[in-house]
Amino acid sequence: MVNAAYAIVALPLLGFIINLVSGRRLGEPVAGWVGTVAAGGSFVSTLIVWVTMLGRPAANRFSDLTIFTWFPVAGLHVNAGILVDPLSMTMALFVTGVSTAIHMYSIGYMHRDPGFDRFFVYLNLFLFSMIVLVLADNFLFSFLGWEGVGFCSYGLVGFWFQRQTAAVAAKKAFVTNRVGDVGFLLAMFLMFAHFGSLNYSSVLGTLSHGHATGLLAAAPGAIKGTTATAITLLLFLGAVGKSAQIPLYIWLPDAMEGPTPISALIHAATMVTAGVYLMVRVAPLLHYAHATSWVIACVGAGTALLAATIACSQDDIKKALAYSTVSQLGYMFLAVGAGDYVDGVFHMLTHAFFKALLFLAAGAVIHALADHQNMKEMGGLRKYLPITAITFGVGWLAISGIPPLAGFWSKDAVLSSAWQMSKVLWVIGVFTAGLTAYYMSRQFALVFTGQARWEEARPAAVASHEHHEAEGHGTVEGHEGTGPGLPAPAHAEARPKDPTWTMSVPLIVLAIAAVLGGGINFPAWHMDFLTRFLSPLFPAGTSVTISTGTKWALSLLTTAVALTGLGLGLSTWRTAEHPRLEPNFLRRAWYFDALVSATVSGPLRLAASGLAFVMDRKVVDGLVNGTARALGASGRVLRHLQNGYVRTYALGIGVGLVVLLTYLTFRVGN
Repeated sequence: MVNAAYAIVALPLLGFIINLVSGRRLGEPVAGWVGTVAAGGSFVSTLIVWVTMLGRPAANRFSDLTIFTWFPVAGLHVNAGILVDPLSMTMALFVTGVSTAIHMYSIGYMHRDPGFDRFFVYLNLFLFSMIVLVLADNFLFSFLGWEGVGFCSYGLVGFWFQRQTAAVAAKKAFVTNRVGDVGFLLAMFLMFAHFGSLNYSSVLGTLSHGHATGLLAAAPGAIKGTTATAITLLLFLGAVGKSAQIPLYIWLPDAMEGPTPISALIHAATMVTAGVYLMVRVAPLLHYAHATSWVIACVGAGTALLAATIACSQDDIKKALAYSTVSQLGYMFLAVGAGDYVDGVFHMLTHAFFKALLFLAAGAVIHALADHQNMKEMGGLRKYLPITAITFGVGWLAISGIPPLAGFWSKDAVLSSAWQMSKVLWVIGVFTAGLTAYYMSRQFALVFTGQARWEEARPAAVASHEHHEAEGHGTVEGHEGTGPGLPAPAHAEARPKDPTWTMSVPLIVLAIAAVLGGGINFPAWHMDFLTRFLSPLFPAGTSVTISTGTKWALSLLTTAVALTGLGLGLSTWRTAEHPRLEPNFLRRAWYFDALVSATVSGPLRLAASGLAFVMDRKVVDGLVNGTARALGASGRVLRHLQNGYVRTYALGIGVGLVVLLTYLTFRVGN
């Protein structure tokens, strides 16, 4: 098991190194298969460790494997180590599994892109960073992976950096996440000051050989509520940035400027799930920070509702899915805030299946329509893209919470925990579920049913692509594109068709997972595997208890709401010949971006320009020019002493001797 645990981390790093050194020489598709095999090997290694862990008693499923000593400085002793426990292995299993499918899909999707090898360099580094984040045995090593996924997102969101929109989106993602990272850093300072360590086992405790340690087993009073609240609020600030919650969610919709496989990877298997993982990991601290739990739950519910309203009016096929991710992340935080950590992880897992499926299916649509992304200029694609339509349909029903698909079970579990915490939060969650079913039905109807509006829009898109290529501008702004210097895609001249097998196989695998994924924590017939597997890691009393009758009544109600939203979405948009425009304030995302620009970006830009003027004109130029003027002035004064007369030099020597003798006389006299 130990060697397999090391391989989980090592294989993606090896794939990154091979493609970094030899990717250009290997070329397409070999570089892609190198990255895919590395990701697949990491998944198999994770599966080996996970199965081995299941063969052990529940009390012995913890191992801390040291790779090397990182910081042996005075009281700060930090290892680069791997934590093998049920939570880390659960996270690693879905991260590597979904990432492998996305790697394989990317081989077909990035075909003929001039940056093919560079794409897989970033992709393997992204996976390696996420694995470090979830397997690290201490906060500092985890923060290294936390920053790694941030760096890779910058490179991948801005992968087609020739487009101004992509470059701006990459910077926006990078800067917004740095705001949250400040909270993570300050939280680590506080933890080290209080606990004298940054190791998870020292700060949070663990369950080893049947005995709970640290905060996991401590009685109330082990840590002051104010200290726990301060630490967890700061950690939550980091989670808000990474997992795109109010108010730092603004980077995620713009991240759609990257290639579609990256959208799937960020939204389903890496990065945005990091914040949820962090808050679940520090559950023992949240046990003593009730105020933080309420903040997390309220922010999660508010984000879920806000993002769902915005998704109802999006025309870009990827941006609609982006806002749905923000909304679903809100559900996860709602569960965490309610103390239902297991179901927060459960929804994270099912979301990974259906959201990766939806993004990859959307990518297949974009690919088939010559990189066109406006849903209101699609329609009727079910006939031409049967595999894509069926798999997208599975994802649509799963995220809408329609039984018996995976999303139904995890969504209902989250809403049950919200019911126990606050009826107001439950109402928000149920209403959001209805909105989710509506906007996803709207998306399915606009893309796959009704008239084929793409027949008119597609030639214009291809012509625009060719014009931009001829002008040397690269890809068409606002569309996926295939990179600068390439002709329009071959499929742009034919009828839309399903993608190649390297793209179709991941769609089918993920569709199966979206159907059956609920079985990992099925509430009936004692099939609650995930609950039994993860519960020992959390303090006693954090599990949700609700009567069976109440639970099924709530499920029936939420299902009725979801079906109502689904029916409303289909009936409204399925036969729309000329889809109408929604309210402008929704299309503009409640003007939140404009508000941020007005209150933050604008003043900061003015302050920066003013500071630049003062620093450049007064300080930098003043120092340089002032030094030059001082030297010039001193030169003009001293020039009079060099007049070429011997008597002047003799006088200078004489005056110097007098001064020297006077100084020596007084010094000797004293």
